Amino acid sequence: MFRAKFKEAVICFSNPRVTLPYPFGPGAELPEGFRGKITVDQTRCIACGGCANVCPSRLIRFYDEGERTRMEFILDRCTYCGRCAEVCPEQAITMTLEFENSTDHKEDLYIEQELYMATCARCGRCFETENAIDKIPVRRHREGRNFVGPSMPHGGPRPRQRE
Repeated sequence: MFRAKFKEAVICFSNPRVTLPYPFGPGAELPEGFRGKITVDQTRCIACGGCANVCPSRLIRFYDEGERTRMEFILDRCTYCGRCAEVCPEQAITMTLEFENSTDHKEDLYIEQELYMATCARCGRCFETENAIDKIPVRRHREGRNFVGPSMPHGGPRPRQRE
């Protein structure tokens, strides 16, 4: 028993540092294929809904509101499985190398985007418009002297409504 303890002490003293000084120093390099926080490129998204269908946490939601489609990403539920990025046909969803997602504000883990969807005259299916002006999200507009709409630029999480 004394011999085993002696071997263990030799191993410990031969490698004085076994942990990284993170967050006070550089951390380990992230491996290739690391899956961090997701980002959504609105200019590439065609609102097909494939990402919402494969998300096991159901954090991606689509709402068809006439000619507009509103997308919600509630990232505090994300398990970083990367299925949404794998199925996206336009590579609009990417997994970044960001892994420090702790925040005091829940709005930081919420993405809301709107797409203008034109309707095909032949088949009636929606498609993304080519006009760049239509892609500008309209959140706040003026009715008379007052502004109407949410004041946050990306919107905040909506309270759940009980049925």
